[in-house]
Amino acid sequence: MRYSLYVASVIATLASAILAMWHSTWLWGVAGFGALVVLGTWDLLQTRSVLRRNYPVLAHFRYGLESIGPEMRQYFIESDIAEVPFSRQQRSLVYQRSKSVSDVRPFGTQQDVYGIDYEWINHSLAPRPHGSHDFRVVVGQGSAAHPYAASVFNISAMSFGSLSANAIRALNHGARMGGFYHDTGEGSISSYHREFGGDLVWEIGSGYFGCRNDDGSFSAERFAACASDPQVKMIEIKLSQGAKPGHGGVLPAAKVTAEISRFRGVPMGVDCVSPAAHSAFSTPLGLLEFVARLRELSGGKPVGFKLAIGHPWEWFGIAKAMLESGLLPDFIVVDGAEGGTGAAPAEFIDHVGVPMHEALMLVHNTLVGLDLRGRIRVGAAGRITSAFDIARTLAMGADWCNAARGFMFALGCIQSQSCHTDRCPTGVATQDPRRWRNLDVPDKATRVAAFQQNTLKALRDLLCAAGLEHPEQLGPEHILRRVSPIEVRSLAALYTFLRPGDLIARIPEHAVFQSFWASARSDSFSAPPAVELMRGSKSQ
Repeated sequence: MRYSLYVASVIATLASAILAMWHSTWLWGVAGFGALVVLGTWDLLQTRSVLRRNYPVLAHFRYGLESIGPEMRQYFIESDIAEVPFSRQQRSLVYQRSKSVSDVRPFGTQQDVYGIDYEWINHSLAPRPHGSHDFRVVVGQGSAAHPYAASVFNISAMSFGSLSANAIRALNHGARMGGFYHDTGEGSISSYHREFGGDLVWEIGSGYFGCRNDDGSFSAERFAACASDPQVKMIEIKLSQGAKPGHGGVLPAAKVTAEISRFRGVPMGVDCVSPAAHSAFSTPLGLLEFVARLRELSGGKPVGFKLAIGHPWEWFGIAKAMLESGLLPDFIVVDGAEGGTGAAPAEFIDHVGVPMHEALMLVHNTLVGLDLRGRIRVGAAGRITSAFDIARTLAMGADWCNAARGFMFALGCIQSQSCHTDRCPTGVATQDPRRWRNLDVPDKATRVAAFQQNTLKALRDLLCAAGLEHPEQLGPEHILRRVSPIEVRSLAALYTFLRPGDLIARIPEHAVFQSFWASARSDSFSAPPAVELMRGSKSQ
């Protein structure tokens, strides 16, 4: 079907040529259909557009509408599907920056400056001169033998299996070119992650892929062998992800190829299951002991965990375990409910998990209240595509940001939402070699690096306009939000920020801490008795 119009053009050209032998009028058919054959052949031979290689001739209907003008182009980008999770402006911005196309716009803002939730960053009358845009944050300093200087903008977790071989190659090559890290996702480290030598953060999920025994339990020996690779800069334990927290995952048996079987350490012919919960630990204290164990087994590399916030008492249990045991992660990545995935139940995508801003504030405030924030770095992910998204997230307490869909757009993703069907039209999210082999790795790697670099340059420009030199100087007072048609407040005024040590001396007058902090336990993730009392009995 993908080549139907091209093949039809070839047949029509041949038929017209034969008929032209009897009637010269058919020479027009030879010319017309022949032009389509030439166009389709060129589509197959060029390497810059995967869509044209996978859909010769047909793809030009899309590009033809895009070429009409900016209004139709924006309409078409938004109308690839009926509804898209990313706005047309966000997608256009990624495409422009990945292709190093100017992102300037005429006729002023396209935002409703009087609309509720409109946000901006205040500028300074004493702007700073432009310097380097290579902003870094050191992770593991003072706790890990091999601390890592991470960029403030990196590739979030996407596994080989959910993404194609060439998509992984392009992402890692782009990370190497731009000097930022590439999170492997929980599908283990494949040969495609290693091919170009880009920095890796190895994500270990509940399936322990790449470091598992035959029964699915954690293997210390296999972990140590893989973690010793110099390309692995940090290890991230995945507790949950924003798109489907508490759900786990399944890669159907039909998609478990020989390569995936080898890299993940799972058998072919059966579903590859990521359980909803870990088997290596079952309590907050057990989690921290596992963190310390992985740090030792890796030879002293930074180890942390990623989570989407759910029950607050569970996060408080982890925080109390840190305070009581002195065992600390080197970093925590907060994944918001906005996070995406190749496939998840609709209810989980739309109605499970805490949004990133609120989750980040809870984690940041808790660590500050325990006077631990200076010893633990915090990353954040959840629908981050622009420099302003990064600035706002850092102002709310994060040290760096990760993004997934933005980098997928840089690879050429058109958000067709066919990731789970194995029929991705651009070769990004498919294991079908007939599709992913057409994704040109050098070209897409250049776009990945360009998107990250141009976004950081835009972040630098925002900081300089605000009179700042480094993202670490950003605070909630720099970001303003319209909360009503006649009221504007800074994030510093909208959110409650704890002071260092507040949680050690007392329970702050903040609803979530007042309700759950005192009864949270470091030895259990279960709901504390106080929660049971608040809930009451349905039989009463």
